[in-house]
Amino acid sequence: MKGIESPTYYFATKKYNLAFPRLAEDIDADVVVIGGGFSGINTALELAEKGITNIVVLEGKYLGYGGTGRNGGQVMAGIGHDIDKVKRHVGPQGLETIFKIANLGAGIIAERVKKYDIQADLCHGYGYLAYNDRQTKTLQTWLQEFKQVDPREDIELVTGADVQKVVGSPVYKAALKHMGGGHVHSLNLLLGEAKALVSLGGRIFEHSPAVQVTYGDRVTVRTPGGTVRAQKLLWACDSFLANMEPYIYKKTINTYAYQLMTEPLPDSVIEQISPIRGAFSDISPIINYYRVTRENRLLFGSATRYVEYTPSDLEAWNRSLMVEVFPYLDKVKIDLAWGGPMACSANLFPQIGTLPEHKNVFYVQGYSGFGVTPSHIVCKVLAEGMSEGSARYDLLASIPHIDIVGKDKMRAVWLTAGKIWNQAQGYFNGRAA
Repeated sequence: MKGIESPTYYFATKKYNLAFPRLAEDIDADVVVIGGGFSGINTALELAEKGITNIVVLEGKYLGYGGTGRNGGQVMAGIGHDIDKVKRHVGPQGLETIFKIANLGAGIIAERVKKYDIQADLCHGYGYLAYNDRQTKTLQTWLQEFKQVDPREDIELVTGADVQKVVGSPVYKAALKHMGGGHVHSLNLLLGEAKALVSLGGRIFEHSPAVQVTYGDRVTVRTPGGTVRAQKLLWACDSFLANMEPYIYKKTINTYAYQLMTEPLPDSVIEQISPIRGAFSDISPIINYYRVTRENRLLFGSATRYVEYTPSDLEAWNRSLMVEVFPYLDKVKIDLAWGGPMACSANLFPQIGTLPEHKNVFYVQGYSGFGVTPSHIVCKVLAEGMSEGSARYDLLASIPHIDIVGKDKMRAVWLTAGKIWNQAQGYFNGRAA
């Protein structure tokens, strides 16, 4: 049996042998960031590119320990699960702005990879998949929305036998092929971005958890080995916040996703699975997601559908879902299986903002399972807010963040209720399986 803390594909295949020291002195900075995942490193890098280079990133364990090193690596369009959930808070003009920025993520990642020569196995090609007529109609709507935002997008909807030209599975009725999306080795992307940050003057300290934070005109963050005093602070811990800042901790709740990685597969099998060598997900309220890797493996992931629980055998649990999609992989060996938490907001939309009484203390969290691409969008906007300010930052920060009462004691109950509710909503919004 392979469990949640098992080694992941990303750490088994990382290309950057980076290690950063523990903080062992008292230092000053313009900005201190708590959290060394995509959110923390991306925001710090965006700020450094703006000329704010006296930045310190504190990571309690090591870079990529959290969601960045445990995800599916999907480079997909969008910024949240359902933009309509925030429509009433932003109005028609705000919604139009969110639609525009929601399509920026793949381009930001591609530009970052090219600019800093990051070895992250970035591949283009994504398939959004429909099981039935209801979901097919939803994909038709998505096609129109994608085209409206950018008519130049290489995107098409295929149905019937043509689906096999996108993904080799008998279970799907339609596929929206979007060549602007794709997949990436998320840990190598993070480490390449961290290397870029350091090249611009940023400082990173690993194994340096924040044990005390004092707010004021200057913020002081104490670790076991030293302190950082800074003008501004960013909380970027997401599902690993652990109540260090109660105001934002109560605004998300942790659920879990689980992945597996197959043994290397023959070229013929890989071509059958993925003629476009892309990444894929269905559009159900809780998705299956998967992709092929550079090493000819299949990385497959999902989460529990209705009841929140941790399967006793992640390999067996995920294998059964994989074989439902690809029956011809029933004899394939599984090399790794792992899982990890993801912080969900009540509206399944990322959260950015400042603490009410401390406008120099920022936060970002709540990607709700869609973190790889949205983090690059959200953190670009967040960096605007932390530096010169922007209308885009004001818009995203204006969306209310609801407290989740009893999130620790009632976690499984609330998540089970939420999953059942979202599955029920799927029948009305065209995403039911």
